[in-house]
Amino acid sequence: MTHAPALIGHRGARGLFPENTREGFAAALALGIDGIELDVALTADGVPVVCHDPALNPALARGPDGAWIAAPGPLIHALPEAALAAYDVGRLRPGSALAASFPDQRPIDGARIPRLDAALALPGLSFIVELKTLPDHPDWTAPAAAMAEAALAAAERAGALDRVTFESFDWRGPRHLRRLRPELRLAWLTRAATVAEAALWWDGPRPEDFAGSVPRAVAAEGGQVWAPEHVDLTEAQIVEAQALGLAVLPWTVNRAEDMARLIGWGIDGLITDRPDRAREVMAAAGLKLPAARLGGAG
Repeated sequence: MTHAPALIGHRGARGLFPENTREGFAAALALGIDGIELDVALTADGVPVVCHDPALNPALARGPDGAWIAAPGPLIHALPEAALAAYDVGRLRPGSALAASFPDQRPIDGARIPRLDAALALPGLSFIVELKTLPDHPDWTAPAAAMAEAALAAAERAGALDRVTFESFDWRGPRHLRRLRPELRLAWLTRAATVAEAALWWDGPRPEDFAGSVPRAVAAEGGQVWAPEHVDLTEAQIVEAQALGLAVLPWTVNRAEDMARLIGWGIDGLITDRPDRAREVMAAAGLKLPAARLGGAG
């Protein structure tokens, strides 16, 4: 029988609950998942917070007056944590592209952008922490090493280091953590655009250095996880990566037919906005499901 992949909720479970919020994480935990993938930004005063976009997203954020913010939103890196905490991110803006993409998302008004250490304190979960630095826009975020060190310190404060995997498209961050703490669990994110611009995103190595093999490039970095965009992934690449000792964790897989195909190919984990749908696919395949658990969101 095909083995059960780890079921990872993308930004919690953003197809169902507000993304990258403790309230959303707790609701995803109650569905039954193995872990959560979340994103990290660094505020102006150096506090790591859970946020995907480099700037406040007008489709997500309402100000203290309850009004939706105007575009473009301010950079996270330009705001102190106290100012950032005033924004409500518990509801999708009606009529926005995000609202159209996630019509089943249930609002949780009052949800805020959490500090990373507070998010990681949620019990009973593993976490994949994406370091959101952008070598193509270095002025939008903190430097890669500063982001990596701040996220590491937050995980240590939360007592969650044994439950955390650090990852990034910008390989400078995980590489810096590997030098600091070789025992940390690391994942190396890829998508077609970053592979095409590997000299920038990988900071030196290129696919041609490894006969065009992305899994070999990841293995050369020290592993342990390759996280490719699922649309780029082939069964042969999964076999190659696993033979190199890598776990393969594709993102963001939301269609049932893609989930079933990838599970049949033997992936080690599945990152999805719809863990409810993934559970249905896994159940149909006769696979063991993660237990539903309660987690405090306070």
